[in-house]
Amino acid sequence: MELHRPSGRRGLGLALASTTMLLWGVLPLALREALRSLDPATLTAFRFTVSASVLGAFLAARGALPVRAQLTRGTGLLLGVATLGLAANYIAFLLGLARTSPANAQVLIQAGPLLLALGGIAVFRERFSASQWIGAALLAIGLGLFFRSQLAAMGREPARYLAGVGWIGFAAATWAIYGLAQKQLLHGVSSQAVMLCIFAGCALVFLPASSPRALLALTPRAWVVLAFCTANTLVAYGAFAAALEHEEASRVSAVLAITPLATVACSALASTLFPRHFVDEHLSIASWIGAGGVVAGSLLTALGRRRSIS
Repeated sequence: MELHRPSGRRGLGLALASTTMLLWGVLPLALREALRSLDPATLTAFRFTVSASVLGAFLAARGALPVRAQLTRGTGLLLGVATLGLAANYIAFLLGLARTSPANAQVLIQAGPLLLALGGIAVFRERFSASQWIGAALLAIGLGLFFRSQLAAMGREPARYLAGVGWIGFAAATWAIYGLAQKQLLHGVSSQAVMLCIFAGCALVFLPASSPRALLALTPRAWVVLAFCTANTLVAYGAFAAALEHEEASRVSAVLAITPLATVACSALASTLFPRHFVDEHLSIASWIGAGGVVAGSLLTALGRRRSIS
């Protein structure tokens, strides 16, 4: 019976990671639209405040709120690292998204899952097989090719694109730090309790810089977009935290690396259905090859068999 348990847990972990991947795939389009009405700090503060409130009410109803005994000195330090990492990731991604396109941002942010995978190997001693190392290398090469081709296509505004890439790169690094800290936290605290503490901490970080009055001026359509972005935060990160409970960080990161496909597909669909609000992203052949390398590398990394640890 014990031989079948890891397979079931792996299936659940990959399903949860896939849910996160799909939600993150469509999120850049919604965020780009939300930024038409709100500044990054107010948008982020609202998302975290509502997410923390909803998750807190849910855990309170179940009698599962985190207790002080769980928050030891070591746990508190890790929570601080995870909170600051996620807060920095959110604001940096928005600043980068404002300077580039959803597909660009989503492809380049895949450096985050790659960094998380390497961190899982360095910190948690997870092992890659030879095929998975090839996949990771292919992913990195694909990212480099995509960046180079997109930079060449930005003839009129290369400085703006480079600034966006810089912010996205910073967002990727801070997300990997957040993911590694959360992975360690899950050894002693439930995933939902961890997310409540992180959401509440991030809300406190952004509330002082937010402009609540801007919410009063939102149109009904803008409220729908904001509600989706907020629900996306709660559901996607809840699924991500649960996935880390059932699966290795390196394998979860490989599934998330497929996210650009969802973003490109959603972008094409949105530009067809709503051409006034969404612009179709015309990627060059080199960009498609680079994006294909990212996806192929992530699949090879996810599907490759690991060597057992002796």
